[in-house]
Amino acid sequence: MSLEANDPNRRTWIDVPKNSDFPIQNIPFGVFITRDDIITIGTRIGDKAIDLGALHQLGYLEGIEIPDDMFLQDSLNDFIADGRKTWRSVRNRIARIFDIENKTLQENPEHKERVLFGLDEIEMQMPVHVGDYTDFYSSKEHATNVGKMFRDPDNALLPNWLHIPVGYHGRSSSIIPSGLPVRRPQGQKLPQGAEEPIFGPSRLVDFELEMAFITTAANHIGEPIPVDEAENHIFGMVLFNDWSARDIQKWEYVPLGPFLAKSFASSISPWIVTLDALEPFRVEGPKPVKELLPYLKSTGKKSYDVNLEVDLTPKDGKPTTISRSNFKYMYWNMSQQLAHHTVNGCPVNSGDMMASGTISGPTPESYGSMLELSWRGENPIKLNGGEERKFIEDYDTVTLRGFCQNYEVRVGFGECRSQLLPIYKS
Repeated sequence: MSLEANDPNRRTWIDVPKNSDFPIQNIPFGVFITRDDIITIGTRIGDKAIDLGALHQLGYLEGIEIPDDMFLQDSLNDFIADGRKTWRSVRNRIARIFDIENKTLQENPEHKERVLFGLDEIEMQMPVHVGDYTDFYSSKEHATNVGKMFRDPDNALLPNWLHIPVGYHGRSSSIIPSGLPVRRPQGQKLPQGAEEPIFGPSRLVDFELEMAFITTAANHIGEPIPVDEAENHIFGMVLFNDWSARDIQKWEYVPLGPFLAKSFASSISPWIVTLDALEPFRVEGPKPVKELLPYLKSTGKKSYDVNLEVDLTPKDGKPTTISRSNFKYMYWNMSQQLAHHTVNGCPVNSGDMMASGTISGPTPESYGSMLELSWRGENPIKLNGGEERKFIEDYDTVTLRGFCQNYEVRVGFGECRSQLLPIYKS
């Protein structure tokens, strides 16, 4: 099925601000509560949210074989499970409905009132029920930086890193949509020079600039997904801030890896941008340093040119862009991650979320965490208002943004924004 929704020459009758992340060529999917207190699945063009439940009920999706209640649910899981043919059919139809040449909905005020909402009239929700969440560790620059800080600088990468996409199983219940605040976590820490741990608030709260992909129901237990078929089972992507408590993590991570230092919160952007929408922005990723085992050898352009930015805003202060990076720097691509995840026969379900790991580039300004940007706090970051930061302080707001752009169109993710609040007190 063709990707007619990607036509760069298509124009819409909805007003789209200049440099919007959401032109008619994007058509992401999300879940929101309307002004009438109804939860629905929708999409977005410009600064208008589109109620797909209402659009379906009014007959605009006639001919596409989907259940009557497909868009009247509180998650995209069933829609995602329906497969790529359905996703493309719906996305192409939306592009036709909102094309500037199509007058059917454009000249029907009653239907427009039911279908279109201003962003101030909706409240975005989690787009999927995340059954399982995996966090990878796939940026060579990030892994090297961390290895230099905490291990032998001459042997920063562990022996397995260049052979497998390293990952761990994270906590899905604490993944939240953009806009919700995050509480500073508490836990055990081992102070410098101490022999026994203490309990208290984390003093080294960090952001991690990541992206995550969402899968469909892809395989049965015992059935691996071949690397060159993996993208068929990936619905789309979101921005992902994997909040981290570095002092808690340092004490707990040996021998089984991160636990409480990561599970207190992860924030995502609420609109899932489909891989179809990202198709024009494919690029080749880094070349393997080591010869890969056959099941990890992918062909073609499997990475995406996604510009990434991070702003840090103190309470009552001005935002400072502290990082500019790009998803294309990832050493291990999504196809390799999914192939490795399932090579042992692990089943993947609709709505599962798999995060990239911190995305760091080759230069200091492209590092994807405070740990690297301030180099363990040794080089504090100067903010626009004159303050300095080694790590994230109470009432700071961290905002992630991401977009793709070529000479014809810009497709973006909006923002992933969360404020860090003080520890919870009963």
